[in-house]
Amino acid sequence: MELIILFLFLSTLSYIVIKRNIAKITKTPTWLLWLALMIPPLIWVGWYLTNPKNSMPSILVFLPLILSPILYIWLIEIGKISPKSADLESSSQTPELQKTENPPSDSSKNNTPIPPINSQEEKALRDCFPWGVYYLQKIDYLPQAILCLGKLMTAPEKAYPTIKNNLEKVFDDRFLIIFQETLQGQPFFALVPNPHSTTAKTQLPQEKLTRPGIALTLLILTLFTTTIIGAEIAGVEVTDLETDPSLILQGLPYSLCLIAILGIHELSHYLFAVYYRIKTTLPYFIPIPFFLGTFGAFISIKSPMPNRKAVFDVAIAGPLGGFLVTIPVLIWGLGYSHVVAMPDQINMLNFEALDPRFSFLLAVLSKLVMGSQLVANKAISLHPAAVAGYIGLIITALNLMPVGQLDGGHIVHAMFGQGKALIIGQITRVLVIMLALVRGEFLLWAIILIFMPVTDQPALNDVTELDNGRDFLGLFALILLILILLPLPSTVAQWLNL
Repeated sequence: MELIILFLFLSTLSYIVIKRNIAKITKTPTWLLWLALMIPPLIWVGWYLTNPKNSMPSILVFLPLILSPILYIWLIEIGKISPKSADLESSSQTPELQKTENPPSDSSKNNTPIPPINSQEEKALRDCFPWGVYYLQKIDYLPQAILCLGKLMTAPEKAYPTIKNNLEKVFDDRFLIIFQETLQGQPFFALVPNPHSTTAKTQLPQEKLTRPGIALTLLILTLFTTTIIGAEIAGVEVTDLETDPSLILQGLPYSLCLIAILGIHELSHYLFAVYYRIKTTLPYFIPIPFFLGTFGAFISIKSPMPNRKAVFDVAIAGPLGGFLVTIPVLIWGLGYSHVVAMPDQINMLNFEALDPRFSFLLAVLSKLVMGSQLVANKAISLHPAAVAGYIGLIITALNLMPVGQLDGGHIVHAMFGQGKALIIGQITRVLVIMLALVRGEFLLWAIILIFMPVTDQPALNDVTELDNGRDFLGLFALILLILILLPLPSTVAQWLNL
């Protein structure tokens, strides 16, 4: 049941993403694009529901992965809207724009028209690029941006602020100044319309970001749903609650610990976003009356990241903040857990008889806390607080996956750049799918990663690299991911008597 609900949730989310982004560049119906993208999860979920005890044939795993992106890209291309036809259509609807020297075009991203650049402004634009900083060779006018192409003559961390300051003196805040690299690694500048410009004639209405009433309501609802699930984990039956409602309080250890882990995770994101003056919402929880009692929490960032340093700091703050809460919660909960016989079938979500050996980190922590009680062929019946800490480990690992919009995707983007991050993300997807063939519980992970957008949004300065300290911290985060997912090696298990 949980698999079906998660599948419906992710499929709806993918349809919305396609509708908002891809539908703007192609005439192919959104439902057809969605169906092409959904081929792998539809086949996998169908097999899992009809043959839960049988392993999936390799051809059903890899063939959809090959066919789906090919069909998806082909459907986009056959219906792709050319910039010239789009411009012609807009000019036929507004003939008065033909009188200007460079008629503005609608931005495909935010529908904000690019202000016309006359010859005098273009000269001023060229003067913003000193030869010793960035040798400007060409200016391209696109419907959604003005591209300034040339050669970088100094360090990126010096070039971007210099050019940005020069452009702001000429154009004020009419444009967002983006510094990116081509696929060949050549840095270029792009000027895109600033939707919140104080000088533009057309401005987007200011969105109210902080909605404490909604955030507090969702928090209270999540506290209620997780407390109910926590009571069920503690062994309280529905009939028992009818006779003694106070038994629901037994769900508080699970509820409060899980909310603390999720809350600190998102609050860490939020505080670093505020530090970098990035517009963002408050953390919002997602309550559900089944499964874990919540689908987690999130913040929604509403403005571009200033640089890769900000991308890294905001991304890594969440997993590390949540992990620092997860470890003491898990240790405390394991102290109240007890050892039981190993079940015949091992399941990652069997909280009444969990085999800790599937995770190197969990096994080591369990042995340190439970000592001689935990030996070979024994499992752990988790205390509700330990369940929350265990879920915290899973959440940390999932978020650290180096794919697309996940925190790990942002981290590798900041460390290696967009191009390499894209390759790392694709490799990670394939590895998780192969892992799901060996261990069926990772099928959900594979489905989530398939739905996850591959690319990450670029920072305004997406060229300047990180310092050594942040690179080291990023490698630590990736090692932490491996320690959580890596099964306990047999030699270490013998040494620990597990």
